[in-house]
Amino acid sequence: MNVRIEKDSMGPLQVPKDAQYGAQTQRAINNFPISGKPLPEAFIRALVLVKLAAARSNSTLECIPKDIALAIESACGELLEQKDIMQHFPVDIFQTGSGTSSNMNANEVIATLASQRATESISPNDHVNFGQSSNDVIPSTIHISAAMEISTKLLPALTHLASSITAKAETLKGVTKTGRTHLMDAMPVRMDQTFHAWAAQLQDNIDNLNAIQPKLLRLAQGGTAVGTGINTHPDFASTIARELTDITGIDFVPGTDFFSLIGSQDTAVAVSGVLKTTAVTFMKIANDLRWMNSGPLAGLGEITLEALQPGSSIMPGKVNPVIPEATAMVAAQVIGNDATIAIGGQSGNFELNVMLPVIASNLLSSIELLSNSAVLLADKAIGTLEINQEKLNEALDKNPILVTALNPLIGYLKAAEIAKLAYKEGRAIIDVAEQETQFSREELIKLLDPKTLTEGGL
Repeated sequence: MNVRIEKDSMGPLQVPKDAQYGAQTQRAINNFPISGKPLPEAFIRALVLVKLAAARSNSTLECIPKDIALAIESACGELLEQKDIMQHFPVDIFQTGSGTSSNMNANEVIATLASQRATESISPNDHVNFGQSSNDVIPSTIHISAAMEISTKLLPALTHLASSITAKAETLKGVTKTGRTHLMDAMPVRMDQTFHAWAAQLQDNIDNLNAIQPKLLRLAQGGTAVGTGINTHPDFASTIARELTDITGIDFVPGTDFFSLIGSQDTAVAVSGVLKTTAVTFMKIANDLRWMNSGPLAGLGEITLEALQPGSSIMPGKVNPVIPEATAMVAAQVIGNDATIAIGGQSGNFELNVMLPVIASNLLSSIELLSNSAVLLADKAIGTLEINQEKLNEALDKNPILVTALNPLIGYLKAAEIAKLAYKEGRAIIDVAEQETQFSREELIKLLDPKTLTEGGL
């Protein structure tokens, strides 16, 4: 009583009675009980957009009747308005490498909904999928979904984070701290210099994403099965690109070579490389924050991050740097995703890449993780941290490396002798320098002023 019988080219099959999909989707559900995870919602929504744009294009080109095209459009619109759209798309990520199962899942759901609006039955293959192949639909959907997510989520999130860091830097211009190389005391830097360095790293990543975005806008759609464009109108590629541009506001164009876009995933691999670089930047910022926040008594204690939650189930009063820690884990995951995408990109066998679903899933996962963590890092770490000035001054006053400023005046060997003595006796460098050189204390105060030393020069 809870099933119905659906038929495809392989014969009849039981399908849940209320399911909008048909036999091919059910076969995929039966065949791939692997992860229990479907493709990301961003991918599914982009896939529906492809079907909507295809219906409009095929109607314009008089390849399918206008009433059928309108019914398909209406069905796609209904799906895109549903918050629970994923109930209709249960096919596992780990499926056929072309993503045919997910393409047919979309075709079947849309055909079912469209048939409810039409005076005749609408076919998943002959109408919804007309002039298309999984082999050009899925690569195009990877590009479309990634381009949309980068434009609407990741770039705004990275810009927000960079702006938050820059704004914080402006409040810290007068704050000087001990620099560190190899985690060891080094010449002083200003806090604003440290923060501006992070912002510069982020801006480089933003620039790289903007630079690679045009490659994502080139679509495989129109190449159909192997790149030759068999069974589609010669103007379909340009027409659907225009329709997608009208729908999304993003300037999609037909690919210049469908064979490369179907047979490889080089663009996805390259985009993932930029995402990996962004993850490395996130890891750098997160770890710097963790080190500077460490303590508060036995660590560096240079800053205090906002206390967001208790840090221990057994140690009362402990508070941990949870946002930087979460960010570091995001970075690790994105780097792992990139490795998967790189391996997937190697699976372009002759005229088709056969790891498309896992490439799509990992690429969109990286974009989502970076987008979400960038906002948290900006709002719950950078924007709310406080400077511990007393701790900064304590370290600066005892830093023997400040003697580096005297190198041009007394030579490296003499300066090293003074630094070692200061270390050994636990004295401030200015006291030892006053004892061991001809300079007066007033002269040494000027020569060893940490803030002046952050400005470079002799």
